[in-house]
Amino acid sequence: MEKKLIYKKENRDFKRAGATEVKQASKLLDDVRKEIGEVFYGHELVVDSLLRAILCGGHVLLEGVPGIAKTLVIKVLAKISGCKFKRIQFTVDLLPTDIIGLTTYTPKKGFEVVKGPIFANFIIADEINRAPPKTQSALIEAMQEQQVTIGRETYQLEPPFFVMANENPLETEGVYSLPEAQIDRFLFKIKFGYPEDKHELRMMEENVTFRNFEDIKIKAILSPKKIIELQKLNHGIYLDEKVKKYILEIVKMTRDEKFQYSEYIDLGASPRASIALFIAAKSEALLRGRNFVLPIDVKAVAHDVLRHRLILSYRAQAEGISVDKIISFVLDNVKSY
Repeated sequence: MEKKLIYKKENRDFKRAGATEVKQASKLLDDVRKEIGEVFYGHELVVDSLLRAILCGGHVLLEGVPGIAKTLVIKVLAKISGCKFKRIQFTVDLLPTDIIGLTTYTPKKGFEVVKGPIFANFIIADEINRAPPKTQSALIEAMQEQQVTIGRETYQLEPPFFVMANENPLETEGVYSLPEAQIDRFLFKIKFGYPEDKHELRMMEENVTFRNFEDIKIKAILSPKKIIELQKLNHGIYLDEKVKKYILEIVKMTRDEKFQYSEYIDLGASPRASIALFIAAKSEALLRGRNFVLPIDVKAVAHDVLRHRLILSYRAQAEGISVDKIISFVLDNVKSY
């Protein structure tokens, strides 16, 4: 008889995920991938990263040039997931109340709360670096605590709650750097660029961008309740002590002063990076239909987890040493079991 293990996290119990239910969940996620692929194609790794983030209950910072369907993919994902979706266009004059809402007075009705667009399941924070830090910080409480404060009242956000913020890496004028405290709230930072020729040809033929989104035939495969069940299942994926040590060695190398690239790193990965690798590796195993984590799962998520958590020095920028190159070197030189 299979022994059931119990995992404690935030005063909640998670049973070890069974092989059968994990395979069923993996098949369901494959169906989600295929449905997304009918509209958004050529960036399968991006889709996998978004699904991992949803399974982990995390948020995503997406970086890419304009016109590569960053908004489209989250709209498609929201529709397939059967969730409420809102898009917030960040501009220099955007106020925190434009995001979370405000208390207003109406004659004959009195004071009432007008809730902002943050009250949805899926949020796109479009060009988040165009707004000043005060407005950007309006998302922090929502992302971390899944709640917002309007006036003197605190309102819980309905789960699942997923934020996908995107930023344009090309422009330097009229934009603000994201505060480190906010960047760290994102589970992943995903980069993707131009599609391959065959995919771009298909884009030209189908003209998805110029069609009415409501006319695109996409069926809802998931539901908010099902997503929450998948998140609980993800917590139950088994991660061995040896894999934990492997994760720890990866993070420790980024802090090691004897590390070959240490002169290019001002600040190594924090314990939050270890936690992110721990939970994200479970989501990769779930996607692959396994109820246990292998080192290859950690490697699959390492770039997305660490990309925004390593603070590079001016020397690295001057010599063109990218953070992805450093992460790849770390993964090549940390021994797994």
